[in-house]
Amino acid sequence: MKIALIASEVFPFAKTGGLADVAGALPKYLARRGQEIIVIMPKYGTIDAAKFGLQDTGLEIAVEMAGETSNHKLFASDAIAGVKTYFIDAPEYFDRECLYGTPEGDYPDNSLRFGLFAKSVPEILRAIGFEADILHCNDWQTGLVPIYLKEEAAKGGGFLSHTKTLFTIHNIAYQGLFDREELPKLGLGWKYFVVGGLEFWEKVSFIKGGIVFSDAVSTVSRKYSEEIQTAEFGYGLETILGSRRDILFGIPNGIDTEKWDPATDEAIPAHFSASDIGPKKECKRALAEENDIAYSKAVPLVGMVTRLAAQKGLDLLSQAFQELMDLGVNFVILGAGDEEYHRIFERFKEKLVGKVGINITFDSAMARRIYAGSDMFLMPSRYEPCGLGQLIAMRYGSVPIVRRTGGLADTVTEFDPREMTGNGLLFTEYSAGALIETVKRALNLYRDQSLWRRIAASAMAYDSSWERASGQYIDLYHKLLGE
Repeated sequence: MKIALIASEVFPFAKTGGLADVAGALPKYLARRGQEIIVIMPKYGTIDAAKFGLQDTGLEIAVEMAGETSNHKLFASDAIAGVKTYFIDAPEYFDRECLYGTPEGDYPDNSLRFGLFAKSVPEILRAIGFEADILHCNDWQTGLVPIYLKEEAAKGGGFLSHTKTLFTIHNIAYQGLFDREELPKLGLGWKYFVVGGLEFWEKVSFIKGGIVFSDAVSTVSRKYSEEIQTAEFGYGLETILGSRRDILFGIPNGIDTEKWDPATDEAIPAHFSASDIGPKKECKRALAEENDIAYSKAVPLVGMVTRLAAQKGLDLLSQAFQELMDLGVNFVILGAGDEEYHRIFERFKEKLVGKVGINITFDSAMARRIYAGSDMFLMPSRYEPCGLGQLIAMRYGSVPIVRRTGGLADTVTEFDPREMTGNGLLFTEYSAGALIETVKRALNLYRDQSLWRRIAASAMAYDSSWERASGQYIDLYHKLLGE
């Protein structure tokens, strides 16, 4: 098959979250499975062109936006193994300090920025002569691609007339909502501003475009595909998603198991594996020392690598934190986010000297040291479309303690000491009390170190690879093509 994956951020070129990791890893594994795959993304000013070998293809495309036609160069890179990545060069839109906005808020012209990106996709495919069987679009920034594809096909000529579209929702809370006055600037008629189209509470919804006009919709876990059809998690789109349930699929993300490997990871102080987990204790000792925590084999070290926001369960954690510490654990947290939680956890750090490491930043090397050095990894999320943290933690033998939601429910199973099955601990009720009781269960298990090693080994044995997930995507692509 010929597949074009369209995303607004792709690792290693540009990243703000998990979308970039997926968009950077999935194509590599699709290529390994014999698929002809390309990636299309914006050429941001933050991309290091020399580092990633971006080359001017010599090709240009013309795109009309806001009543004006502009010409844009196409660049390409081979930085992702086996995959050609193409970049549309539109400096007036993408040569900026950040991808989507500054700390003060989103860029006010995001509708035009990502409208132009979406509208450029058919033109890019025509310019490079790539008649894709599948266009795999991701999140609201690509939500208009299926519409522009249909507009292109309506012109006749046959190019892309048989192309099918898959729209993947990574987080439905981010929807790309804009004033209705933006619609004519996007070159789309008012026929699209209807309940069955782009209209959403008198605004234009890019994500709704992807949901309504794609041939199929997917999310990044089976559980999340069910949750977003409910009022609690659908963010107003639950009815339209329910109407498309027959073509709504859930495929859990994978991780790049070559990149995330405790046997070879250069960022951690000691290497270990499922068959030789002993050196992990040296990673724990080093992590404790780095965070001025008194090391103890008997005291579990709980790790978190997270955005400090209510969605990630930080409201529960802040309520439960003192009681959790009184149970006899140490904590290391890495992340940044809402100022409220910055202040709360900085105060805990001052109060609990020698027991808590609070790192209000993001440091990819430290994140790896937390995965490798922690005994338990906490994710008490209110909702979690897929979650990569628990997959990485399990890969590094850190037993996940998670809330039963989204991808966490799909990938973590409750450990049963009688059957010796399961790879972590879960709770359902979104409350500080439920979190505390689950940590108590974990502590009871931790006291039996031979049993705890069994749980850690089970976690490490979980198949979190993109080999599995890429196969599921290929099956879905074939289904879309009627094969």
